[in-house]
Amino acid sequence: MSRSPLQQKLIQIVEPACVAAGFELVDLRFLLEQGGWVLRIAIGLPLNLDLSLEQRAEVGEDQIDMHDCENMSRELSAVIDVEDPIPQAYSLEVTSPGIDRPLRTASHFQYFIGSDARVTLHAPVPTPIGERRNFRGVLRGATATHFTIECDGQPYELAIADVDTAKLVPDWDAVMKGKSGVGEKPPKPVKPGHRPSKRRNSNEPKTQKDQG
Repeated sequence: MSRSPLQQKLIQIVEPACVAAGFELVDLRFLLEQGGWVLRIAIGLPLNLDLSLEQRAEVGEDQIDMHDCENMSRELSAVIDVEDPIPQAYSLEVTSPGIDRPLRTASHFQYFIGSDARVTLHAPVPTPIGERRNFRGVLRGATATHFTIECDGQPYELAIADVDTAKLVPDWDAVMKGKSGVGEKPPKPVKPGHRPSKRRNSNEPKTQKDQG
């Protein structure tokens, strides 16, 4: 993603420390909030791209907990203090990614293919229906530099470097059933006694029944 020089510097400092501790840097944001500057870091377990899409829809047994976040907060605070890249006072927050986890890297977009996502770009990009900055749809593919999101049946190929924020939109029905809430949504069951409509092609000749 396109980030400020300070954010890029912080990622260069923080990411190796996360990897060395067995975690992945999911996201990093340096924000000015009502109480002052906040360095918010989300960590998670490394994603396993070898898992099938069905397996990714299951909730893993090993999740990031408060103990992990507290340990990494102390470690990252010490690592950042050595480099001292932030001139102003700030508070450090280390969190888990959450169910609506951010998407930052190419592997994130690749892992969550089939999932719903909400994407905001740094600047609008031209589309067949005009300039657009916000996208909400299903992730359909990803490469090292681009990803495809399908919105209302229309695919859009976007550059990962153009993304400001990207987050999953979980399937809360699946979450309530103990699943992860990601991946392709299962088709809605047909209601008892309901028959799917069979639309006749307008070019097909009318039957005697159609003609009354």
